[in-house]
This record gives sequence, structure tokens and C-alpha cells, in this order.
Amino acid sequence: MTAPVRSGVLANGIRLATEVMPDVQSVAIGFWVGTGSRDEPAERAGASHFLEHLLFKGTAQRSAAAIAEALDEVGGDCNAYTTKEYTSFYVRLLADHLPLGLEVLADIMEGPALRQADVDAERMVILDEILMHADEPADLAAEQAMAALFPSHPLGRDTLGTADSVQATTAGDVRAFFDQHYRPGNVVVSVAGDCDHDAVAAALEGRFGGRPGGSAPARSSPEDDPTPLVVVRRPTEQAHLVLALRSMSRHDDDRWALAVLNLVLGGGLSSRLFQKVREQRGLAYSIWSDRAAYDDAGCLTVSAGTAPEHVDEVLRIVGGELERLAEEGITERELVVARGNLRSETLLSCEDSGARMSRLGSAVLLHGRVWPVDEVLAHVDAVTLDDVRRVAAALVEAPRSLAAVGPFGAEDVDGAAIGLAGHAA
Repeated sequence: MTAPVRSGVLANGIRLATEVMPDVQSVAIGFWVGTGSRDEPAERAGASHFLEHLLFKGTAQRSAAAIAEALDEVGGDCNAYTTKEYTSFYVRLLADHLPLGLEVLADIMEGPALRQADVDAERMVILDEILMHADEPADLAAEQAMAALFPSHPLGRDTLGTADSVQATTAGDVRAFFDQHYRPGNVVVSVAGDCDHDAVAAALEGRFGGRPGGSAPARSSPEDDPTPLVVVRRPTEQAHLVLALRSMSRHDDDRWALAVLNLVLGGGLSSRLFQKVREQRGLAYSIWSDRAAYDDAGCLTVSAGTAPEHVDEVLRIVGGELERLAEEGITERELVVARGNLRSETLLSCEDSGARMSRLGSAVLLHGRVWPVDEVLAHVDAVTLDDVRRVAAALVEAPRSLAAVGPFGAEDVDGAAIGLAGHAA
């Protein structure tokens, strides 16, 4: 019997991973480029996101309208997104139309038109997108938190870039960035659904001959100390808070314990912060924690929206829970609940072809191989109480930043409540 997951490197340098799902009639195809916003020079911040917008604008063979019409005719769904370390382009359609999906994606990845008129039009769209995010105080707080946690480093920059960098970007700049990074050695193709690995490989083998080679971009780790506190005064009804703490990279073995800690702290409805801040004291409509892991760094964030008069109390609760996790760890029951949550999250993420395509592509791009689901679950099950307590102890000693957006100034925020006094730059 043929293995459902196959992977390998094609002769042209592209890494290919496929997964056969015999009970579906659809197929999802993704092209993953190992370059994101952290790989841009400061003066070209937002270049990856700019390209994301432009690649569907047409090629030498197809206009933007022709691409849209071809996919609409077969009911296909296409999209793209940019992260700090990669950019993804994907399409999902019926398996009968897999050749069309491959052809369209390969075409835009191999020879986008990148016309000056399209660059000028999308520039206006992206500038509006930047303004839209600036108008959202929660988004602004999150952006400011990352900038404070990783100052003077591209991980601290927003993927959209800045208004100045987007305004200054020319069609020639976009073309040069494309030519440098969008090469086979920096690309992963993933396909999941009713597909055949050999057929997909054959369809891709003869492509990208005009731009061979390529490799993952060179990166440097964050070195500067964080900016402890950033406050943006806005006449908002709510105060929006994001506490960010540096943590481990995606390659660190302790990332499994951090996943458990995150769920216990603020990752679910039964989490400590949700229960204490919202359910028991009614201090916030929403409060949650999340984690992000990069190639050589990472962070844990706690986000909350609360009335301005409750800011200090919410911060004291957050700081207290972090200290308690470091001193006492979590309970056996909390470990069981977190394991169950992570197990379900992992299995539910494999329910459709799009999710499996994403799992394949990101795994090969970021880890160099596809992790079997059973191996992932084994790592989750292996997390112990001591593991979580050790990670929590390291976390409370880690550099941190607080970003706040609301109708107040920095002098009105009690940073000592979350340990900022001991982590000043």
C-alpha cells in the first residue's frame, strides 16, 4: 500500500510533500516561500506582503481577470498570506481540477507580471490596510508590543511595513526582491486530498528553469533589550493591553511544555486568567494568552481589553498568576485538561484537505520534515508537571514589554505589577 504522506526534493530544487486523502473529492495546493517580513531590509519593509498582493495580478500568460475567471469557473478558492518568516499562496478546488490549480500557482510563482500600474494600485490598497490596522486599538497594542519586545530587529516590525516604506517601494524593488527570494531552493509545495505524488512531481519538474537555485535567507537573532513600556494615548472607551515575554524558538524541546503552560494561563475558557479576570471579577470582556515561535526566538503574550480604571488591577492579576506558575507550577488536573485540548486541536486540524496541506507545507518549510501526528501527540503526552514549572520559572525571568492603548499616559500604568521594574532596558 502507498504511504499517504510522501515527500522529497525535485530535480529543480523544490521540496514537495503530498498526502493522499482517499475519502475526499477535493485537493488543496500550497506554495510556501521561506521568506517573510523579518527577511526584508528596513527600507523595504513590507516587500513580502506587497508581493503577496501582486502575484495574483497576472502573468505573461494570464491576466488577473483570466486567473479569477478560471478559478471561479471550477469553484476554486485561492488566497495568500504573509508572516514574519514565510509567505503562503494556496488554492483549494475539486480533485478533477488539480492540474489547473497547479498550473495557475506555478505560473504566478514563476513569472508574475509585476507591472508598474499594478504596483501603484496595490500600494493604495496596502496603505489603506495600514490605516485600518492603526484604527483598531487592539491591533495597535499588539503591533506596539512586538516592536517593544524586539526593538531594532525585523521581528518587531509589522508584516505590512510602514506607510513610508510602502510609499517608497517601486516596481523595480519588488522585482529585485522576487528574483532574490522566489527561487526553487526556497520553496515548498504541499498538496493534500485526492492526489497522486508522482503526477504532481511530474507537473512541477520542468518548471522554474529560468530562475534556478535559491536558499533560505540568512537571519540574525534579536540582541537588544526590550523597551519595557509603550503607551499610546487614544480617546478610547477601553484600555487595550498586551504583555509580551520572550520565550523559546520553535526548535526548543520545551515548546511542548510552553504549549501546556499557555493553555493553563490564558489559552481557553477554563484558563486561570479567563476565570479570574472575566468570570470571577468581571474586569474584562476578553483576556487571553498566546504563543509565537520563530527560527531563533519566540514570545508569549497576554492580551486584554478592560476599562481604564481597571488596568492596574488586571495587570496585578496577570503578574500574580505568572509568579504563581513559576513558584507552584500547575495542578495534575490542569495538565490533563491542557493535554486533552492540545490533542483535540491537533486532530481537528487534520479534518480537511486545506488544513492538511497547511500542516505539510509549514512542517517541511520550518522543520525540514513532516511530523507524524502520533509523534506530535506523544510529545504532548510526555509533558510533566516539572517541565511546565521549569518553563514558567524561566518565563518570569525573561525580558518583557507592556504595550497599552487608551486614554492615559505612561505615568498612569503600574508596570511594577507585572515585573517591568526588574526588566527595564
